[in-house]
Amino acid sequence: MMVHDVAQALPDIPTLRDRCRSIAMLETVLNPDGERSYSFDRSWSETEEIASMRNGSGDEFDVVFSPAGAYVRGFDHESEMSPYAEDGPWPGVVDSVPEVFRGCVEEPAFTDDGMPMVTACLWREAGSGRWQTGEIDFPEGSADPDGSGWLFRLLVDPSPEAFQKFAEDYYEIPVDIHAVRHIYALRPLTQDVVTALNDKASLAGIADAAATIGYAVAADSAP
Repeated sequence: MMVHDVAQALPDIPTLRDRCRSIAMLETVLNPDGERSYSFDRSWSETEEIASMRNGSGDEFDVVFSPAGAYVRGFDHESEMSPYAEDGPWPGVVDSVPEVFRGCVEEPAFTDDGMPMVTACLWREAGSGRWQTGEIDFPEGSADPDGSGWLFRLLVDPSPEAFQKFAEDYYEIPVDIHAVRHIYALRPLTQDVVTALNDKASLAGIADAAATIGYAVAADSAP
């Protein structure tokens, strides 16, 4: 899978935003006090929200949600298309990003000394019917040259089972699929759901994180 395939598989912006919030909430419950791969901040700026992934090995993605639409950038540090190998982004990856998202390309959090850290990039303007990418001549010999196939795997797969598999592999624990489905459906978080995922976690202990994500807590469970 390459970025063009991801563009075909990603849902619309509101659905993607909800999926990102669910993933972030689930990881918060599973690992409330540790470093997490997935996060969501509904107040990244006055007008923007952000979903992020950091795997601790130098690979990452960010999805910026704004009134202009959504901008997605991924960075696979082992990709042949790494800007470090080319002394800048691979031709075509960010060249045609529209002006409304150029600030994201140049965002200091997404650059290294001004160089965009990106191997895969997509965007969708508000009101548009599809995701867009640049016109890219990919290097030959790899089915996933830009890393997008694995970087965005949870974003393109709508199934709760996809998150369950990720979490069981990553944390090496069983993960309750019913609780995952509850959160993927964006139903309000309860202590029972928290306990099903992590019997050492409390709703009160993750309430601030839920507020940052913008995830609802059941009224009769609120601290």
